[in-house]
Amino acid sequence: MGGSGDLRAIVGALLTYGLIVAVLMLIVSATTWAIASSSGSWHTAQKAKLGCFVAIGGAALTGAALTWANWLLDIGPHL
Repeated sequence: MGGSGDLRAIVGALLTYGLIVAVLMLIVSATTWAIASSSGSWHTAQKAKLGCFVAIGGAALTGAALTWANWLLDIGPHL
């Protein structure tokens, strides 16, 4: 397939940004969760905990998308 190398580079770069955002979101949510739990703000702690789970799920889905895109690009020439 012509241009699959360029497409692979673009997909890799976009998914790298996605992982960076997910990790930053996890850091912010975990910090907020810790501060809110220690200060007794249980509602904020619950929201921050949900943010941690969303960040972990987003990172997992981003990694799965990278694997899926690489698999599709590898199988493309064989079709």
